[in-house]
Amino acid sequence: MFIRLTDTMSVAGQITPADLGAAHGFASVVNNRPDGEEAGQPTGATMQAAAAQAGLAYAAIPVDHSGFSIEQIDAMAAVLDAATGPVLAWCRSGTRSANLWALAEARRGGDPDAIVAAAAQGRYDVAGLLPTLRKLSAR
Repeated sequence: MFIRLTDTMSVAGQITPADLGAAHGFASVVNNRPDGEEAGQPTGATMQAAAAQAGLAYAAIPVDHSGFSIEQIDAMAAVLDAATGPVLAWCRSGTRSANLWALAEARRGGDPDAIVAAAAQGRYDVAGLLPTLRKLSAR
């Protein structure tokens, strides 16, 4: 269910409030799914309440299919900077979360090749982002 990209970052497809109640070792969670994207998905408010009940920091950075903005990348970088432990981000399939993590990690100065390799270990192909990752990381 949770796909580990690094020791401090995991992604997932849609999860439920009960998934946040389980002790999986996360300190922060990031909802990358816009409300109403699919019938029956839990709302952001529901997930935020479940995160609070589980003692997890919660951030909503919804990403629709139009792409990623610098504001979303900066927001994700801020979550990663502030995290006191491992972070879990989710969307419908985990792909947008993996891509946003890659962009934010580069923005934070991460090595683009290492970012691509970490995503690949989780079965996410972010290699198409490599030119952008290089620009964001100034490498």
